[in-house]
This record gives sequence, C-alpha cells and structure tokens, in this order.
Amino acid sequence: MSHSPSKVLIADDNPTNVELLEAYLVGLDCEISIAEDGQQTLDMVAQDPPDVILLDIMMPRVNGFEVCKQLKRDPATSGILILMVTALGEEGDIERAVAAGTDDFLSKPIHKIELVKRVQNMLRLRHVTDEVERLRQYINQMEELSGPK
Repeated sequence: MSHSPSKVLIADDNPTNVELLEAYLVGLDCEISIAEDGQQTLDMVAQDPPDVILLDIMMPRVNGFEVCKQLKRDPATSGILILMVTALGEEGDIERAVAAGTDDFLSKPIHKIELVKRVQNMLRLRHVTDEVERLRQYINQMEELSGPK
C-alpha cells in the first residue's frame, strides 16, 4: 500500500529558524514547503493543503494567530494540524494560541527531539483520522450496495 508522503509547511519569516526546522525534520518521511509570511501561508494551504503546519506567531502581513483562526474556521482546512511556535516569555501567547485553535505549541528555543516527536505524532494522528474516514465511507457504500434490509 503506497501513500504519498506527508506534507509539512513551515511558516516563518526568519530564514535562520526555517533552516533549523528543516534540518530537524530531515529524518522524517515528509515533503517540506516554506511560507515566509501569514498571507503566503494561507495562499499555499489553499493551493495544496499540508498535513501539519509549523506556524510562527510573529510574521508580517498576517500573524500566526490570525492564520490559525482562519484555517480552523474553514471546514476545508480545519483538519490540518497546527503546531504554533512561540518565543518564550511572551505573556498570553499560549492562551491566544489555544483560543485561535492551535493543536499544539512549542516554545523557542526549539529542542530537536521534542519537535520531531510532536510532528511524528501529528502525522500519525492525521493518517489515522483519514483511515477512519475512509473506512466509514467504505462501510456506507457497502450498505448502500446491499440495499434496505
């Protein structure tokens, strides 16, 4: 059974952060794409939805909170798992991230093992929900085929 590789979108306007995150995720079986600001993140998700977004909060044009809110409000994108990245010491960031609908958050400086484990878990969860949904649809189709009892 072949499945297409998981897709991870890194949304961060700081090239150093992006390089670090990419380097940390290099061992995972996933395609990585990069968005440099909030609006580009939204545009890229609309074109080719990823499985997981690593979302920086402080970005130009549209900040991470707003990106998260918009994606979670839209039924087409609400299933994408979002891992918000916050600078330590930003009082209220975690509360705002949760209010925006984030699935999880990480504080900077980012620890490699923590990041990799969380992304792995998110990718695993993402595929489970897809399989459950596929199974549910399959059962519904089989019931339709057999007709009313």
